[in-house]
Amino acid sequence: MKVLIVGSGGREHAIAWSVAKSPKVDKIYCAPGNAGISEYAECVDIGAMEFEKLADFAEKNSVDLTIIGMDDPLVGGVVDVFETRGLKVFGPRKNAAILEGSKAFSKDLMKKYGIPTAGYENFDDPQKALDYLHTQVKFPIVLKADGLALGKGVLICNTLEEAEAGVKEIMEDKKFGSAGNTMVIEEFMTGREVSVLSFVDGKTIRPMTSAQDHKRAKDGDQGLNTGGMGTFSPSPFYTEEVDKFCKEHIYQATVDAMAAEGRPFTGIIFFGLMLTADGPKVLEYNARFGDPEAQVVLPRMKTDIIEVMEACVNGTLDQVDLEFEDNAAVCVVLASDGYPVKYEKGIPMHGFENFKDKEGYYCFHAGTKFKDGEIVTNGGRVLGITATGKDLKEARKNAYEATDWIQFANKYMRHDIGKAIDEA
Repeated sequence: MKVLIVGSGGREHAIAWSVAKSPKVDKIYCAPGNAGISEYAECVDIGAMEFEKLADFAEKNSVDLTIIGMDDPLVGGVVDVFETRGLKVFGPRKNAAILEGSKAFSKDLMKKYGIPTAGYENFDDPQKALDYLHTQVKFPIVLKADGLALGKGVLICNTLEEAEAGVKEIMEDKKFGSAGNTMVIEEFMTGREVSVLSFVDGKTIRPMTSAQDHKRAKDGDQGLNTGGMGTFSPSPFYTEEVDKFCKEHIYQATVDAMAAEGRPFTGIIFFGLMLTADGPKVLEYNARFGDPEAQVVLPRMKTDIIEVMEACVNGTLDQVDLEFEDNAAVCVVLASDGYPVKYEKGIPMHGFENFKDKEGYYCFHAGTKFKDGEIVTNGGRVLGITATGKDLKEARKNAYEATDWIQFANKYMRHDIGKAIDEA
């Protein structure tokens, strides 16, 4: 098979690594890719939002399967473009990717079908949002930009004054662009956060192993929201009892709800869950692999990823058993100092040879590129240093040891990824 992967981040590197292991595949392309992905794939200079050019490339090069890694092209309708041209593609159509593309849509869907989530209201008028806030007595309260905002469009407001400033920021100042034309105001839930990625073929769902992300930029969950500073898998808080509840009341219920709405979902549904005192509730949906969740989940997956993705596209997922290693993985993101606000690019990096032939250690590239024959930084989140171990504590120890193997001038990371493991 020939496979095309669309995207350029750490998630796409993890997908490329996983695809390269499949005996079914002998050629991988990635558009646009990055320095690390080029180890497995031929990188093609086409942007993720250039749908017709991507489809032309797939057609011309007889690509057997295209995998869409990123949210923007999915929400924009890249899958529809490929399907119209008879090309096999893994990911949801535009009318299903709205599950991530509009938080207002997903909240209304959960309310309609009785899927557990936080209480909320949707607003497209800032004055009405402010009026509603003045009726609220419980703080903190959560403000969410409706559309895509690189994982950063959520504000947790501790006071009425903070919430008023948040409405201005999202709806009037357009901090997140048009994503803030509509806004969700949601009750603040407390508990453990857990992420569960799952394969879906429109009717059947196969959940993967659990993971937990760390969104805040600084240790102790301080600082600004980011795309994710590190992850671990599995979550010790995701028990068999929680899994049973979610399978019955959340996972299959979501797939059935989307089908009932005439929006059958094929691809990946990412369930962001909060394990509250009243049971698990949905924080958010995403319509693709999480980043950096993919970097800890895929190295633990035993089943051939191509076999599973083909089953999703063909509607035969019920015939696939999804298996994972009985181990653990931790990913620590190496970022450029100053992320997620302002940071330098183009800084040379060294030490990649330390990962060669090291079983259980992975260096997934996110913001990197080649310049004058060497690898340099090209983004805020630069690398995802991932390691496995027999349990979470060993995996965490291994991952942090491996962060010393890579050197670059403005390297920044959190030092408490997976610290929750010690409290489990």
